[in-house]
Amino acid sequence: MPEERFKLIPTSHLILIKDNKILLLRRFNTGYEDGNYSVVAGHLDGNETFIQAMVREAKEEAGIDIKQDDLEIVHVMHRKVPGEERIDFFIKANKWGGKPKIMEPHKCDDLSWFELDNLPNNIIPYVKQAIDNIKDKRFYSEHGW
Repeated sequence: MPEERFKLIPTSHLILIKDNKILLLRRFNTGYEDGNYSVVAGHLDGNETFIQAMVREAKEEAGIDIKQDDLEIVHVMHRKVPGEERIDFFIKANKWGGKPKIMEPHKCDDLSWFELDNLPNNIIPYVKQAIDNIKDKRFYSEHGW
């Protein structure tokens, strides 16, 4: 019997910036991220690209409409957490339709704009690392190694 191949968990993260502020949401009922800020994000469902997943997640989590052509990948992170490895694509929306709002109140209790240079203390560390890398125009990083 062949050995099972190693697998990475793929996730798309939305970078939404306006007036030098970034949109963050505070998660709960998710496990290790509880009570901390993150960007809108989600796992790929399979049979979809990172860009397609981001369009879907933006609508599901924040109620906004984004066209695939208005998205660009600005950072990639290879991340290690206990028991698994992940590949995170941070995708910036250059424009979107609608006003962001909490669409999953069972998973999120705040959705706010924060100054890029004054992020909340309770931001998830790898998300802060990605934002810092994006600001410095670094396309790739690793976390948790």
